[in-house]
Amino acid sequence: MTPGTRHPHSTRARCWTWPDGLAVIDRNGRLILANPAALRLCGLSPSDLPGAASPFPSSGGAEEAVVGWEAPGGGRREFAYQVRASRRGERVVAFRDVTESRRHQRRLAAIASAAGRVAAECSLSSTLDALAKEVLEADALASVQILTVNAAGESFQVMGTAGFGSTPDFFDLLIACMEAGAELRMIDAFTSRRPVVVPHRYATVMTDPVWEPIREHMRHPEWDWFASVPLLVRGEPVGVLNAYFAPGQEIGRTALDFLMAMGEQAAQAVAYAALLEREREVARREERQRLARDLHDSVVQQVFSMGMQVESLGMLSARGAVVDSAYVTRVAQELAGISKAVLGDLRAMVTDLHPTALSDEGLPAAVRTLAAVTTGRTGFEVCVTVTDQDDELGDLESELCEDAYRVVAEALHNSVKHSGGSLVTIDLALTRRGTQRRLTCEIADDGRGLPEQPAGEGGFGMTAMRERAARWDGELTTSARPSERGALVRLAIPLPTLLPAGPTRRPSLGNS
Repeated sequence: MTPGTRHPHSTRARCWTWPDGLAVIDRNGRLILANPAALRLCGLSPSDLPGAASPFPSSGGAEEAVVGWEAPGGGRREFAYQVRASRRGERVVAFRDVTESRRHQRRLAAIASAAGRVAAECSLSSTLDALAKEVLEADALASVQILTVNAAGESFQVMGTAGFGSTPDFFDLLIACMEAGAELRMIDAFTSRRPVVVPHRYATVMTDPVWEPIREHMRHPEWDWFASVPLLVRGEPVGVLNAYFAPGQEIGRTALDFLMAMGEQAAQAVAYAALLEREREVARREERQRLARDLHDSVVQQVFSMGMQVESLGMLSARGAVVDSAYVTRVAQELAGISKAVLGDLRAMVTDLHPTALSDEGLPAAVRTLAAVTTGRTGFEVCVTVTDQDDELGDLESELCEDAYRVVAEALHNSVKHSGGSLVTIDLALTRRGTQRRLTCEIADDGRGLPEQPAGEGGFGMTAMRERAARWDGELTTSARPSERGALVRLAIPLPTLLPAGPTRRPSLGNS
């Protein structure tokens, strides 16, 4: 041999001892030869060769690809591999285990996706269902459940699930198991505020009679290890995340850290939902207070006036005096006018409290209906202008439309009640600058203008309007109309950025 020439047998020996897998497969993807690393990665023994199925397709190029593999002894792995053709038509495969790195990538993506879902304003159940699915897919688990405590703190309810089927009475079945002597480790995680890991839990559930009430529900898909992590909000438990690991999987520190990170996202979703419910309750209380104020200012006083008129007629009749027919006619006309006004006020309040057009036809229709009812009730001229070139107002979130409508209704009420004018204009617009969009509502009247008060202050109605605007990162301002009489109330709410329209260009894959 010439100097520098490597002996083919020594080269083969070095390749065969590489830490990465090397294998030769036939045209059907079955193993012909495999080095020790390949056998170890695939969970095979030398006696399994030749003819054992491999995870690799018989065709493939020089570009690296990833394939999943269910080992005969259990457990799922992912291999990054490359396939090259040999002279005899066989294929040589070089591969390595990328299970943990790919799982780590999925975990990071799941955490980022979960954070995005929590930031978006979805329902709690849909958010937790999505989080459960993210956890399931990131770690290839058998099943995931997210349970939260009810408002009374007396029981758990399944709010998110992936893997197991839906069972409305799941917690009741668990209680039946506990009463029979079963140990509920999820309760331990909840009360101790610490994660709990139980190896080989499936075998216990499937064989111990105390688990009979829940057994069929937890039989499929098959699982092995169990983990439960608490959902904590400011240090207080609000629920648990239960993870059921597939056979062959064990719960290490990294997997537990991932579950705890997803538990934090779930806890944030629970806290956010509780915050929204408190805000809704405040809004409902505000509406009740405003309704009480409006009833007192209009309906109650008018009904009191009707009562006084009727009482005066009763007193005259009781004395036996002759009552002038002209007087009776005048009182009857006044009563008719007052009752008509009361009916109009009540109808306006019903429309304000329950704007059916808002849910049926959208914000512009609801505002137009409000304007028409106000005009008919008060005699004020209320003009509505809508600017929506791309018909996007109908796609806005219902809660955002509700808050915008309440701001318009409150501002219109204030103009009618306090301005002393005769005209109110409402300009409703969805404007766009590039990909940035903004909803604006301007309510202007021709009355006496704004009362003198310190900047930033206002009555109860003004405070409620500002809170509704702040809920959407918006701004509410009040000012005098430029060069005119009257006052101007302006609501501006930034809307989510739209992605650019048009076809998406695929990334180049090179010259091939």
